[in-house]
Amino acid sequence: MKKVTESSSHYQDLDKMSTLELLKNINREDQTVAISVEKEIPAIEAFVSACSERMSKGGRLFYIGAGTSGRLGIVDASECPPTFGIDHGIVVGIIAGGDAAIRKAVEFAEDDRNQAWIDLQQHQMTELDTVVGIAASGSTPYVLGGIEQANAHGLLTAGISCNPDSPLAAAVQFPIAPVVGPEFVTGSTRMKSGTAQKLVLNMISTSLMIKLGRVKGNKMVDMQLSNHKLVDRGARMVAEETGIPLEEAQALLLTHGSVRKAVDFYKHEK
Repeated sequence: MKKVTESSSHYQDLDKMSTLELLKNINREDQTVAISVEKEIPAIEAFVSACSERMSKGGRLFYIGAGTSGRLGIVDASECPPTFGIDHGIVVGIIAGGDAAIRKAVEFAEDDRNQAWIDLQQHQMTELDTVVGIAASGSTPYVLGGIEQANAHGLLTAGISCNPDSPLAAAVQFPIAPVVGPEFVTGSTRMKSGTAQKLVLNMISTSLMIKLGRVKGNKMVDMQLSNHKLVDRGARMVAEETGIPLEEAQALLLTHGSVRKAVDFYKHEK
């Protein structure tokens, strides 16, 4: 299979470009990414609908990937509890090579076709769970093996790749493939491909959390109050929703622990 992600850059002699030329050309390429993702909205919609149905019944969402793809899944999963107030373990990112690979590449970890399912089994998988394989190439053995086993055990599966008609797209029930074309530096899929994957992950997790009731209006009403910035943001949300002074709103927020609970208490008492 000829991989678009490995095809030669549209630009030659990068090492002879000025800094300004490099930056302008990288930016020019980046501007094409959102358009590529837009074309995949029907595929993303179909997947989110199927996944939200399972998650509403207690299912969980797992991302599996290697290298940059694995790290992107971990970033998205790790931001769900503080942003939306869900328990840790509802959205989980797993990377080939284990947690050590988050910071430093683990050689040949992505080539082990059996390890992803071994890693997933640590979480006592059920048929309500969903596994999303992330692989820019669409051919990473670690991801393909995990998806094959997930399918065999009755789980919902999706794949995010940047090559059309990839093995990953063929293996999953819901393929998502924003084709961003050649990278600025040939084969450097941490660039446009990584950006496309991040955009898709943002769309998946955010829309799922909204559908699961974790956003009210346009507010993160269940966000964790883990720093002063978030306490201040939450207090302003409570004040806006209730009409009470900001100082009173902050006290109510800190007493009840979330915007949702503070507002519900105020409206109930009133």
